[in-house]
Amino acid sequence: MRLLTWTLPMPAPALDGFGPRLAALRKARGLTQAELGEAAGSSQRMIAHYETTPDAQPPAALVAALAKTLQVSADELLGLAPPSEEGSAATLRLRKKLRKVETLPPNDQKTVLRIVDALLDQRGVA
Repeated sequence: MRLLTWTLPMPAPALDGFGPRLAALRKARGLTQAELGEAAGSSQRMIAHYETTPDAQPPAALVAALAKTLQVSADELLGLAPPSEEGSAATLRLRKKLRKVETLPPNDQKTVLRIVDALLDQRGVA
């Protein structure tokens, strides 16, 4: 009797490697290496290492923290899943500005939201 074995095809890893993928995702989110490192519980120096050293692989816990911070799946970060749709340059600029707005005092944040709401209402985009 001959046993049949089934193998599932594994997704091919992205050719550009972990470092370039990490750098591209970080830049697409408008983050510096220091900001990403701090948010993910690492340092700017380690982020730079992972972005520039071809064979560098962070530990699993850091991969999870980086993926969460970058708002992607670990599979996408590791190149096991196709990249999601990236925003336009204008969208990325808006995200960066919104992060800065979050640092303003609460009354100033409310003012910014009222201005945005008024503009959207005026343009019929609400």
